[in-house]
Amino acid sequence: MPEPSYLVVSLVVSSVGFVMFMYGKKQHRPVQLGAGLLLLLFPLFVRDGLWLGVAGAAICTVVWGSVKAGL
Repeated sequence: MPEPSYLVVSLVVSSVGFVMFMYGKKQHRPVQLGAGLLLLLFPLFVRDGLWLGVAGAAICTVVWGSVKAGL
């Protein structure tokens, strides 16, 4: 059975991914669409809450940087 911290981090990362995916789909923005899909699927492959949180934050930082750059 997974640790409670992993379940909480997984829920947060997946929720952010779902919102980002829906936003990217509605606004026709491929960066947000791809990052949202990646955040949705990422918890299936990473089984450690700390690495999941770090990777989710890194993906969100890349999206933020690309939006600031005008993509």
